[in-house]
Amino acid sequence: MAKRDYYDVLGVPKNAPDEEIKKAYRKHAMKHHPDRNQGDATKVAEEKFKESKEAYEMLSDPQKRAAYDQHGHAGVDPNMRGGGGPGGFSEAFGDIFGDMFGQQRGRPGGGRQVFRGSDLSYAMELTLEEAARGKDAQIRIPSWDACAPCHGSGAKPGTQAKTCGTCSGSGSVQMRQGFFSVQQTCPTCRGTGKVIPEPCTSCHGQGKIKKQKTLEVKIPAGIDGSMRIRSAGNGEPGTNGGPPGDLYIEIRLKKHDIFERDGDDLHCSVPISIVTASLGGEIEVPTLAGKAAIDIPEGTQTGKQFRLRGKGIKGVRASYPGDLYCHIAVETPVKLSEHQRKLLRELDESLKKAGGKHSPNGDSWSDRLKSFFS
Repeated sequence: MAKRDYYDVLGVPKNAPDEEIKKAYRKHAMKHHPDRNQGDATKVAEEKFKESKEAYEMLSDPQKRAAYDQHGHAGVDPNMRGGGGPGGFSEAFGDIFGDMFGQQRGRPGGGRQVFRGSDLSYAMELTLEEAARGKDAQIRIPSWDACAPCHGSGAKPGTQAKTCGTCSGSGSVQMRQGFFSVQQTCPTCRGTGKVIPEPCTSCHGQGKIKKQKTLEVKIPAGIDGSMRIRSAGNGEPGTNGGPPGDLYIEIRLKKHDIFERDGDDLHCSVPISIVTASLGGEIEVPTLAGKAAIDIPEGTQTGKQFRLRGKGIKGVRASYPGDLYCHIAVETPVKLSEHQRKLLRELDESLKKAGGKHSPNGDSWSDRLKSFFS
């Protein structure tokens, strides 16, 4: 099969500048790379990938392009592959490889690579009251100081670090295999550009000593569990002058004896006696701001809910505080005396004689049982 014109393969005119040819090739290579095409499309993609690769090999080399422009396919040797001058195939494919797989290329002209420090996490436990009102807290976190014996160099006193022989001090190396060219962190010096033949015994060659420092933290009022506070720049230090990471303070709420928090609302269970539930009356309930009163109506049943508006928590981003929900739990008396038992039996007999009017759920329950068993 006759070969297609190289310019037609890349979709560029014959007078296209080198940069336009390179850009067109990158587009074709990204589209037809075998790793990006699966199934039945793989074979077609491979052919188009090879075709565009061959076209770029010839057109990226000034001498080969001149020969091709003058004599066509007969003017170039199809067995001549690779290389090219600056801006040739290997450089372009290295760019593409980096785009596809997320490799970070080194700085133009070399130089040590810098790395941002890692983030740190600190778990802080708060009571419900502390979370609702906010507080100023002090925490101790790891910090790093320059090693005094080696003055931060990492080398044993009296010695010094040397330029890395693997990367010649650039901190990165180029890995080549065929047409692939990928720049990555030097495995010997790990991007520092230096190696330490005799590490400092105090810091083991790191140039820094791990210590503890006290940090002032302001906890905002209304913060909830699972929220976190970011303290910029208080993470681990960067490498080779890179910026430090951040500290994230993870908030954990301690279990409260009375309240359960649900967003900005609070819930609590309020036990009342059978007498108060039957006759009604006023009871006191706790809130985060003190005591509050609730009027219990006559005949209150277990599970009855009373809502106290604005007695919850004002969240960090809320304009108004939430509510307090009091859930009534009628308590059954225990450890009764004989006299009390006698009174309860008399009361029970009196209630039964009056029919079902004293038991709002009794009749409906009996009807449901009859329907079930029938």
